[in-house]
Amino acid sequence: MAAKKILMICGDYCEDYETMVPFQVLLTVGHTVHAVCPDKKAGEQIKTAIHDFEGAQTYSEKPGHNFSLNATFADIQAQDYDALVIPGGRGPEYLRTYPAVVAMVQHFFSANKPVAAICHGAQLLAGADVLKGRSCSAYPACRYEVERAGGTYADIAIDGAFTEGNLVSAPAWPAHPAWMAQFLALLGTRITL
Repeated sequence: MAAKKILMICGDYCEDYETMVPFQVLLTVGHTVHAVCPDKKAGEQIKTAIHDFEGAQTYSEKPGHNFSLNATFADIQAQDYDALVIPGGRGPEYLRTYPAVVAMVQHFFSANKPVAAICHGAQLLAGADVLKGRSCSAYPACRYEVERAGGTYADIAIDGAFTEGNLVSAPAWPAHPAWMAQFLALLGTRITL
């Protein structure tokens, strides 16, 4: 398997599990992952939030870990990467206001490179105008953003994932096994036991 170079665009209050788990999984199987955030440098941190499902009408939010970035946003070029990961949480709602972030997301779609987005990551996809004519899963409350952006909401189980073309999407962190398995398949990653 050829190792891939993967970009992860993060922001303050991205969901803790949706940031930490894919970062660690992808490193574990031998890929290079550069985690970046606009206006931050390698070695700086973002704050994360833990979203949990505790019987309320929506998720609860608790402080997560601080996550250390390992690359500097201002120094990277999207064309140098083979794939993109977009964690959910509250980060995507403000990341979509950065023209440079939007341009990076658009690059991965125009170049048909693998993209993994989870939960509120669909907000960044909608903001980048890359959902027209495609299906995408997301946290159920983001359904209307997917649809208003011209996409079809993939209404799947909370622990499921959905692949269409170069996009693997999922509703929330309970989907990590399915989401990462489908993304690894798109990357051409083979794991043998």
